[in-house]
Amino acid sequence: MTTTPDKPVPLPDGSAPDPYPLYADLRAKGEVHAVREPTGLCRWTFPGYEHGRRMLADPRLTKDPRAAWDELAAAGYVTGDPHTDRHMFHLLNTDPPDHTRLRAMVQRSFSAGRAATLRPTVVRTVRELLDGLDPHATVDLIADYALPLAVRVIGEILGVPTGNFDEYHAWASAGLAVPGAAAPMSRAEAYGHMRDFFAGLVARRRAELRKRADVPAEPDVLTALLLAQEDGGPLTDDEMTALLIFLLNTGQEPTVSMVANGMLALLRHPGQLALLAGEPKLLPTAVDEFLRYDGPVALSTLRIAREDIEVDGTVVPRGGIVSVVMSSADRDERRFADPDRLDITRSPNPHLAFGHGIHRCVGVPLARLIGETAFGELLARHPEPTLACAPEELRWRPTRVMRSLAALPVLLAPPGT
Repeated sequence: MTTTPDKPVPLPDGSAPDPYPLYADLRAKGEVHAVREPTGLCRWTFPGYEHGRRMLADPRLTKDPRAAWDELAAAGYVTGDPHTDRHMFHLLNTDPPDHTRLRAMVQRSFSAGRAATLRPTVVRTVRELLDGLDPHATVDLIADYALPLAVRVIGEILGVPTGNFDEYHAWASAGLAVPGAAAPMSRAEAYGHMRDFFAGLVARRRAELRKRADVPAEPDVLTALLLAQEDGGPLTDDEMTALLIFLLNTGQEPTVSMVANGMLALLRHPGQLALLAGEPKLLPTAVDEFLRYDGPVALSTLRIAREDIEVDGTVVPRGGIVSVVMSSADRDERRFADPDRLDITRSPNPHLAFGHGIHRCVGVPLARLIGETAFGELLARHPEPTLACAPEELRWRPTRVMRSLAALPVLLAPPGT
């Protein structure tokens, strides 16, 4: 039994073009590895499916960052000032009963029923964006399609103005960047902008609601939270701001990467592209396969061990920081047949892209709706898109947990048409 391997193994950040061979090597060498980041932070990583899935739901792990506050502050993940970092206490960084209470307040806004009512909005938004794309010119499917789609839809749900989506994206990007990486703004600055933005928006919306005699039948998230607070619901303004920041960030970054990574996978597999373009009924299984094959979340958010946890002869000590390498787990040959092959007909497909356990993504129905609509409408109009650059010219962003392209240049119409 060991508590600290002699040599912590390297783990690629989000900028690695192809991290999957390293992930396969990690799986072959063991179920749990100690990893030391360039920031100095040590974390215990689980690259395999079965143990990774268990860790995502293990009650012996806490999501409260205060359990490892000093280590996270030293690595630049938090400032070390609980007042400055109060935006962190949202769905992903709380345990029951706080997590249960907060999730219940937003669950209805992201339910399957709510997603169904949003379908016309999503379809209209996708079609408007496609109308603005020149099929004979190079377009960036991130800046011109996936990003505005994600921001407009999450803005509709949250009740947030969507005209300045470039600003939202800049804030989210800075918040997800690897600590110490070169960036236009620091994480602290980004979260400061978001706190100020939402504080002003909450104040204005609260004043508007107090002047209204009626209550919207399908209130947006901000309105629903304010109404719950007015009715005596146990929600502070800090918690409301933290929830809104979290939902704005998670409503755009993973969605953008889901669409971009999935389209890149199709462009690299023309047979699968032709199959999906010709058989749109495969869209549900295709979206699941994109999420498994090259999903938007490479590394789970942090968990901290409440007690010593032994796994496969290795002890994760109490206070140890734990992450699941979800991109690796979803390529685990012990769980998925031929895992390095893109197969849009794969079923069942129990990937971990949405997480597992009580912290599983609250917006799964919406994500599926956006994915199926984004791919379906695009391929219905443009069944033969091609990559408009050499594959080696593509750049991946150096993020902490995401697998995100910087840009995806594409020609929607075949050259010469």
